[in-house]
Amino acid sequence: MDTGMVMATTTDGAGEATLYRLMSWLTPSFPVGAFSYSHGLEWAVEVGDISDLDSLTGWLSDLLAQGSGHNDAILLAEAWRAATASDWVRLEEACELALALSPARERHLETAMQGRSFAAAIAASWPCAAIEEVQQRAGTAIAYPVAVGAASAGHDLKLEPTVAAYLHGFVANLVSAGVRLVPLGQTDGQRALVALEAAVTEAAGQAVASDLDDLGGAMFRADIGSMKHETQYTRLFRS
Repeated sequence: MDTGMVMATTTDGAGEATLYRLMSWLTPSFPVGAFSYSHGLEWAVEVGDISDLDSLTGWLSDLLAQGSGHNDAILLAEAWRAATASDWVRLEEACELALALSPARERHLETAMQGRSFAAAIAASWPCAAIEEVQQRAGTAIAYPVAVGAASAGHDLKLEPTVAAYLHGFVANLVSAGVRLVPLGQTDGQRALVALEAAVTEAAGQAVASDLDDLGGAMFRADIGSMKHETQYTRLFRS
């Protein structure tokens, strides 16, 4: 994970704890199974929408600005605020809304499975009251951004770096999928992350300043890709 993407982290003990936890939770090695999901990217590559570095970064930039990345960041912020206020009903409602906004069966599976796995790993290794509450109320269907928001609030992590780290992990996983699917070289994968830095920073800042009224998107091609992926003849990914 690129530590430069974690904003507003200070050098005091609290800042170091924030950085350490976010790097631990949102690294590819954290057991949420993110590598199994392409978020519809597999279909987009198959039909030629994504065929090189530029088309990959353009697709992911759009997800951050007007697609699922935009909405997930807002939902994470909503969950963080609810857990910070110990408003467990509001947290439960944020989870229900996040799941309801999934545009396809596989995208619902993607967020619910990762959210459940994230919450289970946090509860086992980094327990906090907020995660216990979301597990009790949502059961096995926990939206991933809501789980991250609840855990970060439960550990007194600041919202800004949490959203930035989450979005960095989101695009890093999809860049990794693109490297395998297009295929691209590892150097192009790093170039993609460089190209997306400003988009991640902007999306994170917008999410922190937004509320649920700002939810919405226009990344219809990505949503269609998620639906089409269900019937692809050959598949490497679960979404």
